[in-house]
Amino acid sequence: MSGLLDHLIIVPILLPLVSAAVMLLLNERRRTLKGVIGLATTVALLAVSIVLLGIADTPSAGRTGSAVWVYQLGNWPAPFGIVLVLDRLSAVMLVLTSVLGIASLLYSLARWHRAGPRFHTLFQLQLMGLNGAFLTGDLFNLFVFFEVLLTASYGLVLHGDGTARVRAGLAYIAINLVASLLFLIGASLAYGITGTLNMADLARRIPALAPGNAALFAAAAAILGTAFLMKAGAWPLNFWLPTAYAAASAPAAAIFAVMSKLGVYVILRLWTLVFGPEAGPLAGFGGEWLLLGGMLTIVFGTVGVLASQSLSRLAGCSVLVSSGTVIAAIGTGGGAAIGSALFYLVSSTLGLAALFLLVELVERMRDPGADVLAVTMEAYGEGDDDPAEEIGVAIPATVALLGGSFVACALLLAGLPPLSGFIGKFGMMAAMLKADGATVQAEAWTVIGLLVLSGLATLIAMTRSGISSFWARLDDSVPRVRVIEMAPVLCLLLLCLGLTVGGGPAMRYMEATAQALQAPQDYVTGVLGAPRVGSANGGGASP
Repeated sequence: MSGLLDHLIIVPILLPLVSAAVMLLLNERRRTLKGVIGLATTVALLAVSIVLLGIADTPSAGRTGSAVWVYQLGNWPAPFGIVLVLDRLSAVMLVLTSVLGIASLLYSLARWHRAGPRFHTLFQLQLMGLNGAFLTGDLFNLFVFFEVLLTASYGLVLHGDGTARVRAGLAYIAINLVASLLFLIGASLAYGITGTLNMADLARRIPALAPGNAALFAAAAAILGTAFLMKAGAWPLNFWLPTAYAAASAPAAAIFAVMSKLGVYVILRLWTLVFGPEAGPLAGFGGEWLLLGGMLTIVFGTVGVLASQSLSRLAGCSVLVSSGTVIAAIGTGGGAAIGSALFYLVSSTLGLAALFLLVELVERMRDPGADVLAVTMEAYGEGDDDPAEEIGVAIPATVALLGGSFVACALLLAGLPPLSGFIGKFGMMAAMLKADGATVQAEAWTVIGLLVLSGLATLIAMTRSGISSFWARLDDSVPRVRVIEMAPVLCLLLLCLGLTVGGGPAMRYMEATAQALQAPQDYVTGVLGAPRVGSANGGGASP
């Protein structure tokens, strides 16, 4: 790459930042103009992300001939300067964030962007923080981007009104402030031990640590891991997530679906990079805790799914099941399992976002007193002797569309064929059963059992909620659903269908991503060996 294309990697950060600054200067009454600017920005982000995905999938794309592309801010080389790093993993997360950004923003234009001030500015800052966190190659700047996206999310989670939203939002803020404090403590301790916060430089220095310093670094890594697991919603630090996500507005909850995966992304990135095979005594540090934590998160989320009395809380608990599944797969340490887990991560995140948007539309069909009335009629037998019983029931098109979308979400989250959730789960289970001729470990059987049980529990819970919402309605009212609200849900589900049809290429991409993560030396060499722009080894103009 050369010329302007050299700077494309920073566009996913600069574009939403500039857009947010422009909209901050506009009068709050000009919401239509802000919506147009925000939507145009997010569509442009998707286009840029797709281009970056193609670049990341090109072998030897970087200046050093590696599979990573490094952008040096201020033309200062790593580890002295700030660097942005593009590889397959960060590229696919950029695309996923942009897709959810478009869907959530389009849905919000129906009414939610008018429910409170500065919605569009906060939304763009949220995208900026997410994109920056996926691209940064430095722990300190990861902390900065975390704080940007969390500050924006505080406004989004409280967007609107209602006592329940304020109460859940305040708990959400308190928990994330604690996680940020742990992040800062862990990063400070790691810097004091190693003298660097560049991720690639950390991986280079870890094998040479003295035993005492290695123990201290393990403590720093444990503190950092706790912070990231809190953000990912891992047990036992996930009690806040279902309540906060259920109370948030539909578009905010949809974009939060990828925010919970940011914690999973950082764990996967740092664990494979810093504690890889070349880390010496610290190789594989914390893997057993990731496996155990992932399994317990699946259990906690599964119980929550079965116990949920509302669709919004069911969706929030499903986030826990999704995060726990990916964390457990990472803990197994197998490259094939991690590749399938990444496929499942993308599929389940799209499905969860679609469900969060769909929940509000489905709940419009429910009369607030319908549940009480249904119990009363069942207890006293009212309405059983109607002589004019209908033969056949006409299903309005809107209800049919909502019902079909609900069934698709249920299949995705339960991991049933023919949708992409099944491909991800099946791939993980198949990878765990392939032990290269050795006996399959008990932990692998446990994870496989939990995957099956969590899928069954999700199917039961979604079936129960579907019957309550669509089949057992006490009236013939049809909810008002605008095209701008239904279109994002359908698009997200169609993308999942596309992942099913194109499962082969998508899975090959994820497997190549997992293989690159399992061989971190290429990342280290690419980052630390990247020449300054304009030097004898590099090309293009100075940034």
